[in-house]
Amino acid sequence: MSQKSDRVWLGTVLALSVNLPLGQSVYADAHHAHDVPNEVDMTEWYAPTTMPERIILTWSGDPATTQSVTWRTNTSVGKSFGEIALANADGWSLEPERFEATTERLKTKNNEAHYHSLTFENLSPDTLYVYRVGDGKNWSEYQHFRTASDRPAPFSFLYFGDAQNDVRMHWSRVFREAFKDAPRAAFALHAGDLVNVPSSDVEWGEWHDGPAWVNGTLPVLATPGNHEYEWVNRQPTVVTAHWRPGFAFPLQDPPKGLEETVYYIDYQGVRFISLDSNVDHAEQVPWFRKALENNPNRWTIVTFHHPVFSPVIERDNDTLRNAWKPLLDEFKVDLVLSGHDHTYARTGDLGDRPPLKNVPDGYQQAYDPSIGTVYVVSVSGPKMYPIEENRFAKRIAERTQLYQVIDVNDAEIRFRAFTATGELYDAFTIEKRAGQPNRLREVLPDERRAAK
Repeated sequence: MSQKSDRVWLGTVLALSVNLPLGQSVYADAHHAHDVPNEVDMTEWYAPTTMPERIILTWSGDPATTQSVTWRTNTSVGKSFGEIALANADGWSLEPERFEATTERLKTKNNEAHYHSLTFENLSPDTLYVYRVGDGKNWSEYQHFRTASDRPAPFSFLYFGDAQNDVRMHWSRVFREAFKDAPRAAFALHAGDLVNVPSSDVEWGEWHDGPAWVNGTLPVLATPGNHEYEWVNRQPTVVTAHWRPGFAFPLQDPPKGLEETVYYIDYQGVRFISLDSNVDHAEQVPWFRKALENNPNRWTIVTFHHPVFSPVIERDNDTLRNAWKPLLDEFKVDLVLSGHDHTYARTGDLGDRPPLKNVPDGYQQAYDPSIGTVYVVSVSGPKMYPIEENRFAKRIAERTQLYQVIDVNDAEIRFRAFTATGELYDAFTIEKRAGQPNRLREVLPDERRAAK
């Protein structure tokens, strides 16, 4: 008897046993009942509950001695706590210390929720800790994090351009592929446009859903994109109300209104600087200069959303370039990581192309070996733009979702860009030289300049 015959026979037997008319199968009824599935209401799917969720690690202080954590619940949870202990191999013997979190309400068009945050302080450098969060009865799982070393030491981090659209469906696999490639990364850096609609709680739910539990063990650095801003009369006005409750970044006296979007973090010999490329470019210059002048680290990596050199002609950011590039040049910043243009474009040695000229047309001075700064634009989500301007770039890609793994040590920065399927697409190394500009060593895979 075939499998189909088996199913018909068994269905008939079951039908008789429950007094259905002969010939009517319970399987047929079940099949027809599910011909048209009901679409899940994602507003309900991402509604807050009593249990802690959207747990995310960030830093508002020194990564060697502090760790910030933020999470969300529904508004029935008035008080919330974090518990922390030295990690060990016997969970039942943990003796965690408890700290009360700060709680604030966030009302959106989808729901109301409480966001809780706290910073664990006075931690030991380069030490593995275990923590959980909750209301005292309802707890998250325990998760690990390791504090940074208090001195320069090798590490890796992940870099993502815009996620933005169809994040749960099409971006999550990119993040997860990156995590498989670098599971011991120190953190993940997001160069803006994490979501598409800044006020959409569902979209923020999708963004947290992509990394899932990983955000609770792999800290996040993020800079806001234009899609993290509310707009009035076609102008960005204020960062989304989700930003500051959802993340905890340093408060370092930036220009008014740019708290937690303009900041820096020192991590094992690197100063990471976030600028807010959406607004007030000139107003950020004094703060930026001070962050560069008072930098004790060997390396400097700067991130902001809109690129200094755009591969899309009508999206040239000349105001930003005129305000910030002189400082990037003066202090010989090592690496600049951006998003926004939904393509991949990376500066490098152009060989026999026309001589360098300090003019924006064609961006001939995008890579200047006497300065050594490398600029990268990348995209990790599915939304893509065509490349219209590529004279400044050594390596480009269209219609290609990418993630980047960046390794840092005292001597060099190694940069590798991978496609969503894990294929190496671009690679280079920046070598630090005493008293000289950086040396760029390019390790290019087979050339593929644009998708067909």
